Amino acid sequence: MKLLLHTCCGPCAIYPVRVLREEGMEVHGFFYRHNIHPFTECQKREDTLKQYAGTIQLPVIYQTGYDLEGFLRGAVYRESSRCETCYLSRLKATVQLARDNGFDAFSSTLLYSRFQQHDRIRAIGESLAGKTGIPFIYRDFRVGWKDGITESKRLNMYRQQYCGCIYSEKDRYFHPNPVKRKPKTIKSADDKIRGAIS
Repeated sequence: MKLLLHTCCGPCAIYPVRVLREEGMEVHGFFYRHNIHPFTECQKREDTLKQYAGTIQLPVIYQTGYDLEGFLRGAVYRESSRCETCYLSRLKATVQLARDNGFDAFSSTLLYSRFQQHDRIRAIGESLAGKTGIPFIYRDFRVGWKDGITESKRLNMYRQQYCGCIYSEKDRYFHPNPVKRKPKTIKSADDKIRGAIS
C-alpha cells in the first residue's frame, strides 16, 4: 500500500514512519506549511524534516507558497475552534494530493502527538475518506511518544515548543499573570561583616 503521510515535522515522523513501514506500507511524507508561524519557524521545521528524511530514505512532498493570510482568515472569529479548522485544511490538502498522485491511502503524524484532539482528527480523516474514496489510516501513534522524543534527542534534531500557528505560540509563551517570585534580599558588605562578628 502506497500511503501519503501528512508530516508535521521531523521528530513527529520518527515513530509513525517506523510503524507504518513495519506494516509493509510504502510511506511518502507531505509537509504542509500554511499553519506554521512565523515563517522562520516553518523553515526550521522544514529543514529538520529534509535532513531526517534524507537519512531514512523517506520521499517527501513539500508544499510551496506560504498562505499565512488564508490561514488567519479561516481562524479569525473562530479562535476557540481553530484546531479543527486547521486539521481540516491539512488533511484536505493531504487527501487531495493523495488522490491526484495515485496513493492508496493517507494518514497524519498529528496522531503521534499527545496534545492533539485524536477523535476530531479521526472523524475528519474518515469523512474526507468517504468523500474521496481514499482510505484514512488511523493509528494511535501516541504509544510511541517517548520513543520518538528519545530518538529525536539522540539525533540532536530541532524540536519545536508549540503546535504551529501563531495562536499556539501565544498559548505557549504568553502568560498574563506570571507567578511573582519574592526578590532575594542582597546583604550589603556592612551587613555581612556585622553578621560575621555578632
